[in-house]
Amino acid sequence: MSKSCKGLAIELVKCLSESDCVKVEKRSFRECAGEKSPCIPSECVGLRETYFNCKRGQVDMRARIRGNKGY
Repeated sequence: MSKSCKGLAIELVKCLSESDCVKVEKRSFRECAGEKSPCIPSECVGLRETYFNCKRGQVDMRARIRGNKGY
């Protein structure tokens, strides 16, 4: 269960590493993932929301019994 969001985390890091926020502005992944900036592509924003829902599902007792939805 703890590793079920690992694939999403890897995809999010790959997406952010190719964004202008990391390449051009030389910011860290944590800074770029935490803000809503126009230099972050919409795919990364979608991955960030999906990753957040996956991590939240690990805490929710109903989701822990049924398993995370999607990924």
